[in-house]
Amino acid sequence: MTGKGKAALLVAASLMAGTLQAATLDEVKQRGVLKCGVNSGLPGFSNPDDKGVWKGLDVDLCRGIAAAVFNDDGKVQYIPLNAKERLTALQSGEIDVLSRNTTWTSSRDTELGVNFAGINYYDGQGFLINKSLGVSSAKELDGAAICIQSGTTTELNVADYFRRNGIGYSAVVFDTSEQTVQGLEAGRCDVLTSDLSQLYALRIKLSKPDEAVALPEVISKEPLGPSVRQGDDQWFNIVKWTHFAMVNAEELGLTKDNVDGMKSSENPDVRRLLGLEADFGKGMGLDKDWAYRIIKLVGNYGEIFDANVGQDSPLKIERGLNALWTEGGLQYAPPVR
Repeated sequence: MTGKGKAALLVAASLMAGTLQAATLDEVKQRGVLKCGVNSGLPGFSNPDDKGVWKGLDVDLCRGIAAAVFNDDGKVQYIPLNAKERLTALQSGEIDVLSRNTTWTSSRDTELGVNFAGINYYDGQGFLINKSLGVSSAKELDGAAICIQSGTTTELNVADYFRRNGIGYSAVVFDTSEQTVQGLEAGRCDVLTSDLSQLYALRIKLSKPDEAVALPEVISKEPLGPSVRQGDDQWFNIVKWTHFAMVNAEELGLTKDNVDGMKSSENPDVRRLLGLEADFGKGMGLDKDWAYRIIKLVGNYGEIFDANVGQDSPLKIERGLNALWTEGGLQYAPPVR
């Protein structure tokens, strides 16, 4: 190939990359609303309240993106999706971002044309069972009927676990998590399996939640996080740094209530995150106070955790692995500088 030919290809590739990079942010701005794919109903993560207002940890990530882009966390259209629909909706462009308790796996990351933009909840798979059965370990489930949601990693994890331990089971598969709960209550299965976070959320939907107990075994790693289509690095960065801004805010002690007062802080880390020194929004096509808007309108990571799934919520899940790295957990965000 001639030098001119190579130069032409490089120019074309550069133009194409620029087009892709600008595509989603420009489209979202022109539309005036973010299309966010969420779980159709999972308390603590994404679930409409009695007034139809969407609430949850995954919902708050969508609100954070809208705050960064629009300075208005209400400019989000929530699109409820079941497990089988979610990735297709993202691939096809039906949604701009998927924020729906989805496990980051190698095949999803490398074969399906999506990028995971972080981990907003470290989870693992467990089992929920009626106390009256007297079962204290998953290894006592030989021959059990197990309610499972289709299109999830839980199907594969259960198969691996039971094969590894040489015990048999029969799968009772449903399309939605709510159907799995109904299946357990109707006696169609002996035990329900899902991510532990979902088991906490599904347990409170039971007619008698105190009669159900989670078995001690955690049989998998389930890193849950938002994802975007591949090919748009600018949008990928916006979603990724929305989560990182919330984590950094918690580490720096910035909250919804004190963020305005913290503008007088002399801490350079605080000043950079709030856009008071330099401009760290420019690289994402955002204003320099993008992170301030996320914190002011939505809150830091600890605030949204506690409100949705933690001690201020009906689920009362301990921080555990989702504590900051400074508190013995895994939540860690790169610095803004």
